[in-house]
Amino acid sequence: MKNIGQIWERDAERFLLSQGLVLLARNFLTRSGEIDLVMRDQDLIVFVEVRFRKASRFGTAIHSIDRRKSVCVVRSASVFLQQHPQWSNHPCRFDVIAYDGVAARANPTWIQAAFN
Repeated sequence: MKNIGQIWERDAERFLLSQGLVLLARNFLTRSGEIDLVMRDQDLIVFVEVRFRKASRFGTAIHSIDRRKSVCVVRSASVFLQQHPQWSNHPCRFDVIAYDGVAARANPTWIQAAFN
C-alpha cells in the first residue's frame, strides 16, 4: 500500500514543482506522524498532505483528512521548524493535494490553506 502512496506523492511533488514551489523535504517523519511534502512557496513554508481515493464510496480524498490527522500534521510541522531553524521565522501554510479516482492524476485538486 505504501508504494501506491509514494506514486501519488511523487505526482503531487511534480505538480507543485510545476507551480513554482521548491521542495525542502519529503516524508518527514516524527512521533506525531508524517508530512508527505515540505515545500517553499516564495516566503511561505508549505506543509503538504497528499490524499488519494480510488473510489468515493467512503468519501472523497479531501474528506479523508479528519481533525486528528490535521493535528498530527501541525505537530509534525512544529518539529520540522524546530529541527530546521532557518525556516522557523517564515509564515506557514497547510495544503492538501487530493486525487479522486485513478484518472485524477491529470487533475489534482490543490487546496491551499486547507487547515491550520
